[in-house]
Amino acid sequence: MKAIVLAAGRGERMRPLTDVTPKPLLPVRGKPLIEWHLDALARDGIREVVVNTAWLEDQIVDTLGDGARFGVALHYSREGRDHGGALETAGGIATALPLLRGAPDSADGDCFWVVSGDIYMPGFHFDAEQAQRFATSDRLAHLWLVANPPYHSQGDFGLSADGLGLADGVGPDGQRWTYANIALCRAALFDSIAPGTRAALGPLLFAAMRAQRVTAEVYRGPWENVGTPAQWEALNAVEA
Repeated sequence: MKAIVLAAGRGERMRPLTDVTPKPLLPVRGKPLIEWHLDALARDGIREVVVNTAWLEDQIVDTLGDGARFGVALHYSREGRDHGGALETAGGIATALPLLRGAPDSADGDCFWVVSGDIYMPGFHFDAEQAQRFATSDRLAHLWLVANPPYHSQGDFGLSADGLGLADGVGPDGQRWTYANIALCRAALFDSIAPGTRAALGPLLFAAMRAQRVTAEVYRGPWENVGTPAQWEALNAVEA
């Protein structure tokens, strides 16, 4: 199964740092944010990774190269060069699908991992057995959720007792959770998005949840969405 690391965004809240450096290349505890994901993907047996780019995309391509030093083969979906700018999450994934699909006769050929290049989640494992279980299900996505950070106290989704994501309410725990920006997805989730168009992921997930085709689980390990210079500085001030 392949993976896509989302790295196309401008990172407006991280200015002025992102005026000259793409957000996924900002160093956290000794290495660029995106490299934490590439190392983890390689460690867990994923060998082909797509990176979508737009803002300052030449820096990302030049820095990461072909991926050999990380133990993966990197492929680039260059939204800036080919489409004039970032296509948002769903638009970027829909455009990259030709690079993400596996062999037509493989059981998991239309499934893939998705992770944002600007989150720090060093303990996460891209579990192959869990990915295979997802591939043999009828689900469109499986999401990892985290406790709501102070800047997103309302959360994103509820979670039912049987592990379904809830678009419109809360589960038995009485709360909504924040999407951790890491998921397993099926290509069919993006059927309504024409390649090369801008589209957000949220509406697709809400619709799929209402059809009971999205599962989710809570992740309890360290997680940070590195959204502001202050968050970045605080994360680097604490030893791993």
